[in-house]
Amino acid sequence: MTHSLVCPETVSRVSSVLNRNTRQFGKKHLFDQDEETCWNSDQGPSQWVILEFPQRICVSQLQIQFQGGFSSHQGHLEGSQGSEALSKIVDFYPEDNNSLQISCPSLWYLSWGWWVGKDKASVSLDCPAYTFPVPSAEVDRLKVTFEDATDFFGRVVIYHLRVLGEKKV
Repeated sequence: MTHSLVCPETVSRVSSVLNRNTRQFGKKHLFDQDEETCWNSDQGPSQWVILEFPQRICVSQLQIQFQGGFSSHQGHLEGSQGSEALSKIVDFYPEDNNSLQISCPSLWYLSWGWWVGKDKASVSLDCPAYTFPVPSAEVDRLKVTFEDATDFFGRVVIYHLRVLGEKKV
């Protein structure tokens, strides 16, 4: 069963916080489920969020909600197990809007030719309107990097970041 994998024991780090004001714009606001709060990065060429989980997980979905005008044109999802170096899982290309954007494994399979030899019309995507492909991955550390920000100064504003999947035993 898929559920949120970020828990109180998950260690999170971010690239920056606007004016170092962690009380108003800190990383905790990525996961608080409050529509009124957000993580607001400071300016820079790229921004990132690192999550270290207390146990191995299998990521099946990523959900991101930006503030329109403060998103990025390109993102990278990287992961690792144990003390291994991070390795790329996938590049993704979010929309510059306020909608909750959800990764869709079905879309990833289609984007990599999984449907070859099948009638595309017969493959059910069952995905929301704003989606990007992310394959499932087994990791205990994730890094989400946002590059090519839509804001002139390179700031990113995120209201929700959710990592869904299953805990591995």
